[in-house]
Amino acid sequence: MSIRNLEPKALWNHFADLNAVPRPSKKEERVIQFMLDFGKGLGLETIKDAIGNVVIKKPATAGMEDRKTVILQSHLDMVHQKNAATEFDFDTQGIEMIVDGDWVRANGTTLGADNGIGVAAIMAVLSSDTIVHPALEAMFTIDEETGMTGAIKLDPSNFSGEILLNLDTEDDDELSIGCAGGIDTNTKYTCQLESIEEDYATFKISVNGLLGGHSGMDIDKGRGNANKILTRILSHIDAQRSFQLIQIDGGSLRNAIPREATAIIAVDHEFEGQLEIEFYSIVTLIKNEFKTIERNLNCTLAPVISTAKAVYNSDKEMILRVLQSVHNGVFRMSPDIEGLVETSSSLARVILEKGEFSTQSLQRSSVESTKDDVANTIRATFELGGCEVVQGGDYPGWQPKPDSEILHLMADLYKKRYNEAPQIKACHAGLECGILLKHLPKVDMISFGPNIRAAHSPDEKVQISSVQKFWGYYLEALERIPKRG
Repeated sequence: MSIRNLEPKALWNHFADLNAVPRPSKKEERVIQFMLDFGKGLGLETIKDAIGNVVIKKPATAGMEDRKTVILQSHLDMVHQKNAATEFDFDTQGIEMIVDGDWVRANGTTLGADNGIGVAAIMAVLSSDTIVHPALEAMFTIDEETGMTGAIKLDPSNFSGEILLNLDTEDDDELSIGCAGGIDTNTKYTCQLESIEEDYATFKISVNGLLGGHSGMDIDKGRGNANKILTRILSHIDAQRSFQLIQIDGGSLRNAIPREATAIIAVDHEFEGQLEIEFYSIVTLIKNEFKTIERNLNCTLAPVISTAKAVYNSDKEMILRVLQSVHNGVFRMSPDIEGLVETSSSLARVILEKGEFSTQSLQRSSVESTKDDVANTIRATFELGGCEVVQGGDYPGWQPKPDSEILHLMADLYKKRYNEAPQIKACHAGLECGILLKHLPKVDMISFGPNIRAAHSPDEKVQISSVQKFWGYYLEALERIPKRG
């Protein structure tokens, strides 16, 4: 079945149109123009602010003129990840979508349902001449996935709305009223280089097949981090016989749990047979530890030709010790909201190439002071190794507001439609609401959306029946927006 034949057709067709446009973070020129053409084509007031966010305004339908103006908000960019064996150019190709039972997924890449389904849902209302709604201000932000630049540099003068509906939540029974803030920690270190010993052989160690996922939403699920697993393998081997370290390439995006990592090492010829024994010994232990969660974890050891130089032994020891020491995963659970990760850190990217060692990690927390604590913990670990540390991209969390008017409206509507109460939660992801609230402090905000699974990974998928549920709920919420005053 074609995605364009799914219901609601307006939403799915807009999603298909959107996914035909390459839209990586920081390269949103084409999707910005796509949205400008869309708004102007409808004859609606369409604005691009200085940073590149697009705003499209639509008047209220007849009889809704006295209702509060609503800001509908989603982000235009998407995470670009693919499986290692997938041939795909994100800069030139549109996403190849597949209908798979009750789900829509992509062919070996991320799908872009995060946050493309939200964008498409807004587009469907803007383009409709039958949907009942109050005055709307559609806010399409850029660069949410790699720094929230659009939200940070938003021009608030373009908005007069009193309610904001953020369509970027990934469980259809949840209403999100809070989220984590975050800060990036980037490190670098220049190693000294030496030639490979004449009687040494070079090998490539690979870790792949991990689930990966969103480093906020999935950080508490016990999933393997390819960078940490690779480090553990290397450290075990080094404890048996010192080797020369040539290269590391682990992870991809700052906000995704690393699924794959590789290293190239050189070992004494006399140790080659023992190397294989030690490798499979530690891999067997790791696979047994992760057997319930990471069923497709794959670790390989293979000879490889390499003419590159290795780092000095002292630098190798520093790299392995720092990578083993640095915290990865949940740092603290919330004492106030059951089941909520309050603070975490994810070691997202590790590179050693031609003697240049660098890492990227992302710390998140819904409490600013604890965010500072975990960021300082990560900084201290790398500084003890002699690395240069730069921290930036700091953005605030979104403090829950349990007495929110829009929360009560949405919760009551959910109970009426589905005969059960929604889950009212704060999430550990970095929604833009915390930043937007600084620009629009009097706006009442809430976030909701359909079921999306494995966001930020090539396993990403969105549930068709859940999109239908979300669509009906979303439209009725627009009809029920309260009057001004």
